[in-house]
Amino acid sequence: MAGLASNRQIEHLLRRAGFGARPDELDSYTQNYRDIVDALVNYEDTPDVVDTWIGKPGYVNVTTTGVFSPQTNIVHARQRWLFRMIHGDRPLQEKMTLFWHNHFATGYTKIAGAVGSVEGAQYMVAKSSENTARVRGQLEMLRDNALGNFRDILLNIARDTAMLFWLDGRTNTRNSPQENFAREIMELFTVGVGHYTESDVYAGARVFTGWNIQRTGTNGVAHYEFVYLPNNHETNAKTFSFPIYADGNRTIPARSASNGMQDGLDLIDALAAHPNTGRYLATKLYRFFVREFGDVDQEFVNNIANTYYRNGYEMGPVVRAVLLSPQFRDEASMFTRYSWPVEFVVRSIKDIGWRGFSVNDALTPMANMGQTLYEPPDVSGWDAGQTWFATGAMLSRMNFAASLATNQKFNLATAAKPYGSSPDSLLAYFLDQLVTAPLETTVIAELSAYLRATGPWIGSDAQLQAKSSGLVHLIASLPEYQLV
Repeated sequence: MAGLASNRQIEHLLRRAGFGARPDELDSYTQNYRDIVDALVNYEDTPDVVDTWIGKPGYVNVTTTGVFSPQTNIVHARQRWLFRMIHGDRPLQEKMTLFWHNHFATGYTKIAGAVGSVEGAQYMVAKSSENTARVRGQLEMLRDNALGNFRDILLNIARDTAMLFWLDGRTNTRNSPQENFAREIMELFTVGVGHYTESDVYAGARVFTGWNIQRTGTNGVAHYEFVYLPNNHETNAKTFSFPIYADGNRTIPARSASNGMQDGLDLIDALAAHPNTGRYLATKLYRFFVREFGDVDQEFVNNIANTYYRNGYEMGPVVRAVLLSPQFRDEASMFTRYSWPVEFVVRSIKDIGWRGFSVNDALTPMANMGQTLYEPPDVSGWDAGQTWFATGAMLSRMNFAASLATNQKFNLATAAKPYGSSPDSLLAYFLDQLVTAPLETTVIAELSAYLRATGPWIGSDAQLQAKSSGLVHLIASLPEYQLV
């Protein structure tokens, strides 16, 4: 594309490939569209220093009792992730981390119930650099591999401590194969329903026998970590309904117990290469990035699946192709996805302001909207789309918008003062700040009527404070603002 990208294009890109745009973000993207996509995809060229800003002036607050410890306290971890979404300069990395968190859905509560809250938090979120035992939580692995190789992500997930607790891999033994992980790695993680059989699930369970956890005391701190236990591995041959090897062979051969871990590696390789895995991922990426409404565009699916295989399962080229696709860039694709609660919350904070506000105050409202980070409801992740918008959940969005706008009323009034000469000028300013799907003229008229409802417009500081926060609350509560 020749020329600079328009604000409308950049805003669309950052709503989908990030969580909306802070004013400084929007101002920083002055290149043409393709170069902006490259900057988003090549995020490793941007220093990841956002965690060092937590607790410093000028940023959204966090709330703690005692030391802020996101690697051991799940409430702190939720605050840290929201902080990163708001202030991080690698928006696509965080957006893909959220995508993978939902794709490989794993819930904290079950894990904490098995090992306690501190260790449960570690296995979900800890950075090895922060943890005495050098534990790296699942989310950090996903963030590190956000645009990495899908085959490698599958292998990491299969060995992930949180996943081994979540899908009961620790109980998978040669005498009693446990099918949960084998089923989900096919049904939800790779090929999808209709592309595997029940006998594949049983064979897959036997493949992963021996993939387990053990208690260890590395660096003097006891914790669980992945271990392969040969004595727990079922050594017989396993046959599948789809090819495992490049020559078309569908059978993993019998192996000695000591070499049995190769069974799992062979199956992971086969699933990454399966003809439907690329299409399955492309379909999910279409719904996440492009459009939630209507049928999935099969030309898009074919193109993205081909990109996946052509690049050896590397997700960077795949996501780059998504963001450059004509389907993504089509103006008709703008505002065609319902925002998840976390997207609504983060975008609202970016649009409305954060000075004096704590991300901790967003956690309960977000749960009432239907989403708690690190707690997808089951292995299939969160239900998206219109299911986010039950009456109570929508009321929670409206209440959050009201509380945030009230919290920011002085800042909003100060920013709006240059535009306070008339109700129309003020309305135009805030509609530019909180971008929505196109509004009907009747909606615009109702917003204008709100500004005029209490007498003549004089643009005083008191009037700006009252009307600015109220108007922002109304805009952020509109159905059109719930779309991204």
